[in-house]
Amino acid sequence: MQLTGAQRKYLRGLAHHLNPGALVGQKGATPALLEEIETALEAAELMKIKFVDHKDKETKAALLDGIVLQTRACLAGMVGHVAVLYRQHKDPDKRRIKLP
Repeated sequence: MQLTGAQRKYLRGLAHHLNPGALVGQKGATPALLEEIETALEAAELMKIKFVDHKDKETKAALLDGIVLQTRACLAGMVGHVAVLYRQHKDPDKRRIKLP
């Protein structure tokens, strides 16, 4: 699923008040981290992840690309060390977020 610019902006606005639901540390995208992200996306469709130990922009981008691929999520945006992920719920009745 590809997001338009307006949809990404809308999702970033919804995520503004959220605290990071997962922290990416030294070990990167571990199976435990990916399971945590899967659980959070299944429950809320939208979450923030924070990069704690990775300060290099290229390293963060590579890790984020891997996380997005493995979780089948969409990247709504990244500001500094915090990224916003979105994945629409599979069941139409359980979807909480209606994209513009």
